[in-house]
Amino acid sequence: MFKNPSLRKIAIYTSIAITLVFTLYFLVQETVLGSQSGMIRIGLFVVISMLCTYGIVLMAIKLFVHERIKLIYKNIHNIKLAGKSEKGTMFATDDAMDQVEKDVNKFVTDQDKEIQTLKSLENYRREFLGNISHELKTPIFNIQGYIHTLIEGGMYDENINVDYLKRAANNAERLQVIVDDLTEISRLESGQLELEIEEFDIRSLVEEVYKDQVFITKSKNISLQFNETTAKTFTVIADKENIRRVLMNLITNAVKYNEENGRVKASFYEMGQNVLIEIADNGPGIEEKHLPHLFDRFYRADAHRSRDIGGSGLGLSIVKHIIEAHKQTIHVRSSPEIGTTFGFTLKRVL
Repeated sequence: MFKNPSLRKIAIYTSIAITLVFTLYFLVQETVLGSQSGMIRIGLFVVISMLCTYGIVLMAIKLFVHERIKLIYKNIHNIKLAGKSEKGTMFATDDAMDQVEKDVNKFVTDQDKEIQTLKSLENYRREFLGNISHELKTPIFNIQGYIHTLIEGGMYDENINVDYLKRAANNAERLQVIVDDLTEISRLESGQLELEIEEFDIRSLVEEVYKDQVFITKSKNISLQFNETTAKTFTVIADKENIRRVLMNLITNAVKYNEENGRVKASFYEMGQNVLIEIADNGPGIEEKHLPHLFDRFYRADAHRSRDIGGSGLGLSIVKHIIEAHKQTIHVRSSPEIGTTFGFTLKRVL
């Protein structure tokens, strides 16, 4: 009853308190004098006193509170509207007071959320700068080492000169991959990806990507397969070249991180208006603790092995952005010593 009272309630409580004090005073006097007619006067006094006191207190509170509340209300709106013109006028009514309370609470909540967002962005910026510095440092350091060795006389040593030039070139290419991927992910995150939607056979696209892996699969004797139970073909509606990039990344990773004599298998499943595409391998698998972070920028479940194999560390993050640009989803499941499966959905032609 007394929690967050309105102006009218405050005025009523105050008038009752004041009236009770005077009423008790007059009751004591009339009791001592024993006058019956005095009781009528007391009754009239109570009614008149409550009405007058209520009106005076309510008006006083309004006059005292109104200007201060109006100033607070105006300041809140100036901050929230960032300079936009204020609409309407603030009146000292119960509804207005309730609205001010709601606006203040909302303002505080919004400010807390904004502060948390800024803190998250600051943490992200710090982590991003640390990650990118770490990724760039290794190839730059290697290039410097090879070139300085050649300048200091290594160029005349036929045993190392060509080899060191090739290594420096490989590291320069790695730098180029990192820069290209950074440019691409910046474009994706800023919403600049323009999809060129078309209809195509997803199985045929997987077959094309399989053919591009022929050299690396031969070196590790890895077989590229289709799930025999999902031989049905599906025509999907998507950006073919971007989906090719998604498949290239997932299949290349499945081959690179697989063991000798392993296999990579593609499967397709009908899911209502969508088709689920899965790329699975029977490699060493990924520990569960790493799975929630696989699509984070520069995240590597096995950092040492990943850098030995190559790549920018941004591939899966780019894949995720491409799939989400199609308003679809991507997921991963894995078990150590059993293998890893990446799956994503695309809209299909019905």
